Amino acid sequence: SSGPSGTRGRSAGVAKAESDVAGTQPVALGARLAGDETRTRFIIDLSEPIEFAVTALSDPYRIVVDLPQVRFDLDDQTSRDGRGLITDWRYGLFAAGKSRVVLDAAAPIAVDKAFILPPLSEQPARLVLDVVATTRDAFLAGVAAHKAAREKAMAGGRGAKGDLLTKPPRAERPVIVLDPGHGGIDSGAVGVGGTIEKAIVLDFSKLLRRKLTETGRYTVHMTRDEDVFIPLRERVVIARGHEADLFLSIHADSVRIGRNQVRGAGVYTLSERASDAVAAALAERENRSDVIAGIDLADEADTVTDILVDLARRETKQFSFLFAQTFVDELQGSAQLVKNPHRSAGFRVLTAHDVPSALIELGYLSNRLDEKLMTTDEWRERMSNAILAAIDRYFARTRGVAVDQTQTAEAKDQGQAVPAVSEQ
Repeated sequence: SSGPSGTRGRSAGVAKAESDVAGTQPVALGARLAGDETRTRFIIDLSEPIEFAVTALSDPYRIVVDLPQVRFDLDDQTSRDGRGLITDWRYGLFAAGKSRVVLDAAAPIAVDKAFILPPLSEQPARLVLDVVATTRDAFLAGVAAHKAAREKAMAGGRGAKGDLLTKPPRAERPVIVLDPGHGGIDSGAVGVGGTIEKAIVLDFSKLLRRKLTETGRYTVHMTRDEDVFIPLRERVVIARGHEADLFLSIHADSVRIGRNQVRGAGVYTLSERASDAVAAALAERENRSDVIAGIDLADEADTVTDILVDLARRETKQFSFLFAQTFVDELQGSAQLVKNPHRSAGFRVLTAHDVPSALIELGYLSNRLDEKLMTTDEWRERMSNAILAAIDRYFARTRGVAVDQTQTAEAKDQGQAVPAVSEQ
């Protein structure tokens, strides 16, 4: 097939069908192209997340995106001219219950990434496709692979459900990398009572790893499981090497500004500009870990700045922000939170461009009450169960699995692991 009738030359029958089902299906609110001839991005704003499948057709070169039936509510100002690697695009109702978008190209292209971003703050859900140039042989191989999978599915096999032009399917269980801060020569913060940050966060990370693993829902790795120093860049490399779906750096810092008043848990995400003076000071101190350990930084790239201007990395920042929001929401009734619990700054440990990352502050060792609580088993159980529940909620939103929240709440109260997930 050469694609849908689309907005250009769309038939009266298709238009009527779209009108008849208006208001009963997801809505495409806007669409656009961005990028250049190296990497081009296609974005559709949606009223809700939806399933989709991406395939390719040759001679001419086309990328086809199949959707459930969608009402395209695009205004007249939406440009459907080509940009970068895409020469033209169109959309429309393709068959009963099925819509389609077709992207035309003058040369072979490949889908490097294809994903759905859930709605976040005031932003709608988004379907995002990144395409890059490829060879004709590689393009035709992708077309042949999809055709074989489709024929297998039609014959009763379990053909691939999603996109065959992207990377291999994700692991069945989300991969989480826990990063206990500091270690070895770098002790981190020292509490008013002498508690050492590197020891507190390592013990807590081991407890959280055990709870996550016991659920059977996650594959969990740690950047360190002993008292050893790991450079900041290597921590990022470890997360990427495991192809992590979530990277959590665990800390328990101290502050000089309002040291007697600042207490409670919080979460930090990456940004070029710090959200406040406390966040700026904390990032500066954390980023000095490599300096403390005597690492030569002469050849270090300024990744903190680079990550924020790279088009291909924006979705990672949004997923990181989504986790931070979920963390704060979950801990509201479970633990003491610092004022303005979600903050941001230029943390080098959070710069994996393709791994959603956040830095969790368990509390502040500069506060006597926080320091005392963090050394108790009761606090450790309550906090680890709350973080586990936040992780469950995050992956329920991003991976389509759900946990019985009633049982989760009971487990948190009793200091138990939450039950297994069920597919939605």
